[in-house]
Order: sequence, then structure tokens, then C-alpha cells
Amino acid sequence: MITSEQREKLRGWFAGRLPDDLFESLTEVTADREEITVVGRIPEPKPAGGASDAEKQAALRARVQEFRERTREDRMEVAREAEHRFGKKVSWGVECGTERALFTHVAAPVMTRLRQPERQVLDTLVAAGVARSRSDALAWCVRLVQRHTDDWLGDLRDSLEQVQRVRAQGPDTDPGDTPGDDDGE
Repeated sequence: MITSEQREKLRGWFAGRLPDDLFESLTEVTADREEITVVGRIPEPKPAGGASDAEKQAALRARVQEFRERTREDRMEVAREAEHRFGKKVSWGVECGTERALFTHVAAPVMTRLRQPERQVLDTLVAAGVARSRSDALAWCVRLVQRHTDDWLGDLRDSLEQVQRVRAQGPDTDPGDTPGDDDGE
């Protein structure tokens, strides 16, 4: 788990390293064990007055695609430096108007053991056509939980960071030491 301080350092590094004209603002830098995701806001297109909702959505999507293609080399250069420095892959995304798009991101395999009732949930999602496989069904379930528990997960992450801060304030110990072993004869 990444701490608040590590997240702030990452955000600071990207804020200082990204070209000034890449984003209007840097909106999010998140990280886990495998990946750093950098998301920035880009300017909205200005469709003609009286444009329909469909026209506005198409303009937003086109702006996102144009940005992705135009900035690819700059983003790749920054990603190479960050991957070398932090040892994680870098993924990119943008926010433009109401549109949020991630360009690339790591799909990391996660192993789990499920009992029959849990497998039956996944199999039902597959049979209903909600997912193509058990793996897709499990990812769908995680996204559903994430969507409905953001506040709770945020509180849990904050609590974990507090635990890490308290642990860091404890005495330094040598991994070879065992409690009660004073090395005396």
C-alpha cells in the first residue's frame, strides 16, 4: 500500500517533470504495487452554439483522441524516466468536460480461492452474459463494490496509513532479533 507521503512525492515529481503545456491541470496521480496512473485535465472543445448532446460528446471524444496522439512521444519520455525511477509502469488518462478516459493501464492477474457459493455467483454472471468468463465476472464484481463503497474504502485506506505511521514511530528492530534474546551469555 502506498502512503500519503509517497503519493505526494509522486504527484510532486510528475508536477515538476511534465511539460507545462501538457495538461491544464494535473488532477490525479495514483499508484499501487504495479502501476502509477497519471490523469490530467485538458481543454474542452468549443462546438458551435446550439450543438446537440451527441455532437458535444463526439467533440469531447475527438479531443481526447487528438490529445492522445499528439502527446504520445512526450508522455512516453516521461513514463520511461518514471518507470526507471519508481520501478512501476506508468499509465495515462485525461478528463475533458464530462469525459474521463484512460489510455493504457495494467491488467494485473490476481489469484484467489473461492468456495462453491462464490463460484456460483461468478458462473451466474457468465451464464447471464454479464461477463465472458469467471475472471471477467470477478473484475465486474470488484468494480461494482468499488463504485458503491468509495467512502468506506477511503476511510479504510486512511486507517491503514495511520497504522503505518504508528509502526514507523516504533523502535527499530533487527529482523534477526527475537523477543527476549539479549545476546548475553
